[in-house]
Amino acid sequence: MASQDWFEKDFYAVLGTSKDASDAELKKVYRKLARQYHPDSNPGDPKAEARFKEVSEAYTVLSDPEQRAEYDQMRAMGAGGARFTAGGPQGGFDDVFSGLFGQPGGPRGSRRASARQSEFEDLLGGMFGGASAGGFGTSSGGYRGFGGPTKGADAVGATTIDFLDAIHGTTVSIQMQSGRTTKAKIPAGVADGQKIRVRGAGSPSPDGGQPGDLVIAVSVRPHPVFTRDGLNLRVDVPVTFVEAVNGATIEVPTLDGDPVRLRVAPGTPSGRVLRVKGRGVVTAKGTGDLLATVVVAVPSHLPDKARQALDDFEAAMPNENPRDDLLSRARNA
Repeated sequence: MASQDWFEKDFYAVLGTSKDASDAELKKVYRKLARQYHPDSNPGDPKAEARFKEVSEAYTVLSDPEQRAEYDQMRAMGAGGARFTAGGPQGGFDDVFSGLFGQPGGPRGSRRASARQSEFEDLLGGMFGGASAGGFGTSSGGYRGFGGPTKGADAVGATTIDFLDAIHGTTVSIQMQSGRTTKAKIPAGVADGQKIRVRGAGSPSPDGGQPGDLVIAVSVRPHPVFTRDGLNLRVDVPVTFVEAVNGATIEVPTLDGDPVRLRVAPGTPSGRVLRVKGRGVVTAKGTGDLLATVVVAVPSHLPDKARQALDDFEAAMPNENPRDDLLSRARNA
């Protein structure tokens, strides 16, 4: 839902990006600024907290394609001089009509503008998702007397949670811009950078309508062992050269329980992925797997006896270059 103060806020300037910035650029800039100004990194610094809230609000709008398009349209109209302002005969909606249609303010200009009120309503209806019969409609209602009560503005917040909390779900406390604190449930399986919408936890309606929502941007701290790949969990598992050549049964860690035992087949190369079904991320939409990538560990120091045995091994092997095929395919590409 569009907010009336979007006219006055330059969200692109807040993030320090151009109006043509891609979604990836916006996300990269936001995450950098969010880390810089997050309250956890700046305890007791009201300026950093205010900046963090400003950055979060800007990203919440610009990262949503519909809201960004609506914001760009509103800012474009605002650049032409139109404003929703209070005032007497020389202000208010007369200024809006004069800015849009070139009519002067005052009673005479207002009479001329009223002849084109239907055209203006069509314009606003196209911007905000359809005008109601009573006047200037928005996707959530309208101004009192013009389509019913207005939905409250959405509030924005951000939180950083641990990897395990992201996997299993948790409840966090979010400090609102008004100063109050509200609790929000983070569902199991939430991903880094994902936004969670809490219905009805935003700002109250100015005229008795439904409250807005709370939109929370979630950052997830990395795990020292596991990484996310959709619903799958990935882990690198070292094996010795002998285990890779001769085969072995090895133990692989899991996120929540005891290690599982996996069979490494003889001749397994570094980089091969072993799959453990059902030991990934569990969500209402499905369950992922644990993907263990074999990494052949190379010793940094060898005793003399082992080095001699390795030299004997090399001498016993055929004189082959394992890179011959790679070089041939590169030349003939």
